[in-house]
Amino acid sequence: MAWYILFVAGLMEIGWAVGLKYTEGFSRLVPSVLTLAAMALSVALLGLALKTLPVGTAYAVWTGIGAVGTALLGIVLFGDPATAARLGSIGLIVAGIIGLKLVT
Repeated sequence: MAWYILFVAGLMEIGWAVGLKYTEGFSRLVPSVLTLAAMALSVALLGLALKTLPVGTAYAVWTGIGAVGTALLGIVLFGDPATAARLGSIGLIVAGIIGLKLVT
């Protein structure tokens, strides 16, 4: 169950990171409220997952999910470049997440 909670926390991490772009410096009310809610939920769920999982593993997976998802959505939503080096680096992060899951 802790891994599921951590995965959802990572999804919320993606939500608030992408949401920051839509807040326009927290000048838009609805995106700002949603972004802040995603931030709070992400950290709260991480805290729940930490009851069971090692802190180093949980934090690395949480940030890894956020980094991969945000980078991919940056490519899809904002036209960030999808270079081979960028995609390869994203793949390495995914490999690290999988590796941490397998050894925990």
